Amino acid sequence: MNALLRSSKQALQHAGRSFASGPHPERKVALLGAAGGIGQPLGLLLKISPYVSHLSLYDIAGTPGVAADISHINSKAIVKGYTQDGIKEALTGADLVIIPAGVPRKPGMTRDDLFKINANIVKTLATAVAQHCPNAMINMISNPVNSTVPIAAEVLKAAGVYDKRKLFGVTTLDVVRAKTFYAEKKGLNVADVDVPVIGGHAGITILPLFSQASPHAQLSDEETDQLTKRTQDGGTEVVTAKAGKGSATLSMAYAGALFADSCLRGLNGDSNVFDYSYVESDVTDVPFFSSRVDLGPDGIEKVHGLPSGLSAYEQDALKKCMPELSSSIQKGIDFANAK
Repeated sequence: MNALLRSSKQALQHAGRSFASGPHPERKVALLGAAGGIGQPLGLLLKISPYVSHLSLYDIAGTPGVAADISHINSKAIVKGYTQDGIKEALTGADLVIIPAGVPRKPGMTRDDLFKINANIVKTLATAVAQHCPNAMINMISNPVNSTVPIAAEVLKAAGVYDKRKLFGVTTLDVVRAKTFYAEKKGLNVADVDVPVIGGHAGITILPLFSQASPHAQLSDEETDQLTKRTQDGGTEVVTAKAGKGSATLSMAYAGALFADSCLRGLNGDSNVFDYSYVESDVTDVPFFSSRVDLGPDGIEKVHGLPSGLSAYEQDALKKCMPELSSSIQKGIDFANAK
């Protein structure tokens, strides 16, 4: 068992997740939607994070059992589970709030279908965050992220507590997929691979920049197109493979844990912490966009612009994705402000 734990730590460390044994500040993380398909494995990974001292698990049902199960793991985080009446206690004092709550994708379901259900859930939870932990960093996983992040922003603005440095759409899974697919295609060690992914978090708005990948490997036009489309359609690939019995829950939980660690390391004042995330920015003409962000004690320290030297393929893909991204953002804003 100890060997298994060591190998798990090594695998995560190679992926950019640190398991340093030194002391870390006390940090409370609240996970909203903790009993769901993403929430349960994400709760497990947060429990073993060295950066989490208190783990608050919230969902409308099933959370006491999930909390009891996870709490038996011999790592330092203290775990408590809450259902509907306990959201105030679940959130109070949280440094980081992670929101995977909502329904998963099913075969034939578009992200627009998801919007109709998940938008209300996100609006309700963002309102609770504004009331009970207004200074917390927020990691939005609930889809469609292109719309749910603007919804949360509008809710926080209405409450007078919006800080653009602390609201993130989690796009890490797109980066994880791009790295994996690129490494597989070119026979590289995935632990050494980096691929920037910009844009949004749905379909053609996901833009992996394979021209900027390191280590650099020559890709044909066909390979670039194939890798780009596979990265964009990664969620559909999993939904189809699970034949109606689930979506990309496990890989999303892994990606969510990686990004949570980045946020917590930034809060702790670690140096040179950066990641890719969908945030408010002026990088393009749309008000929210995913790009590289540097993280620090107050959240985002810098939003990086577009990398230089984008290929003609990437420039064209960026231009084509902007109308859909703009529409999704406006849809979220309109929903949040509807009377």
